[in-house]
Amino acid sequence: MKFSKYHALGNVYIVVNPVDIESDLATSVIKNICHKNYGIGSDGLLIGPLKSTTANFALRIFNPDGSEAEKSGNGLRIFCRYLWDLGLVKDKPFSIETKGGIVSAQVFDNGKTVKIEMGKVSFSSVDIPVLGTERKVLLENIEIDGHDFIFSAVTIGNPHCVILHEEPTQEIARRYGPILEVHANFPNRTNVQFVKVIDLHNIKIEIWERGAGYTMASGSSSCAAAAVVRKLGLCDKNIKVTMPGGAIDIEVSEDYSITMFGAVTPVCIGEVYSECLSQNI
Repeated sequence: MKFSKYHALGNVYIVVNPVDIESDLATSVIKNICHKNYGIGSDGLLIGPLKSTTANFALRIFNPDGSEAEKSGNGLRIFCRYLWDLGLVKDKPFSIETKGGIVSAQVFDNGKTVKIEMGKVSFSSVDIPVLGTERKVLLENIEIDGHDFIFSAVTIGNPHCVILHEEPTQEIARRYGPILEVHANFPNRTNVQFVKVIDLHNIKIEIWERGAGYTMASGSSSCAAAAVVRKLGLCDKNIKVTMPGGAIDIEVSEDYSITMFGAVTPVCIGEVYSECLSQNI
């Protein structure tokens, strides 16, 4: 099976064109492909371009545990660069259908930078979802492993739990992220961000991704964190989100529609042997 590998600030995705696969990939196959020791090594798998009746292209996004994701900011930027490399898009805006909604995209700088209009953030407990009465989920208490956190929750097509923290670290994300991901408050599990506000235009985050684990960078996590700090009045509408892998520029409009600007880098192309796809790990 042919593949292309890209990274967006250290967040790695494998892209597979549907013309190169005979049927839907089983969960075990996706796990094999993404495994860093037994496969190619990836934070997720993108399958596209697919046909869409509502957008120029459609895309399916899979986590390395085989579960399907509704939306991924970095995955979308990588897919846009892939379309550019195939010559299927130029420098004009185009649309992509995902399980988490339709986004508008545009490629700049010969494919090196991609702009994604990610859609509108919702703070509604019903939309996210978060258990309990219908409400905007802002500054609520949650106890994890004997530690109290104050969290806010949003969806931008996929769920996020955003926690303000004085000094977020990889260790904190790795310790509490996996517990928060599967907490009973979040029926569909959740992505987790630990956020430090630096000033009106800059925040720093550490990320635990649903179905993927600790991640150097995440586009949708950057959008969620930016939306929350804007909603809480801690930042202005233009926010640079710095992560271990690099920085993304986010614009949060008055109605909480999110626009993301970020880099994409091609890594390699190749073929996966059938033995790798069929192994039992």
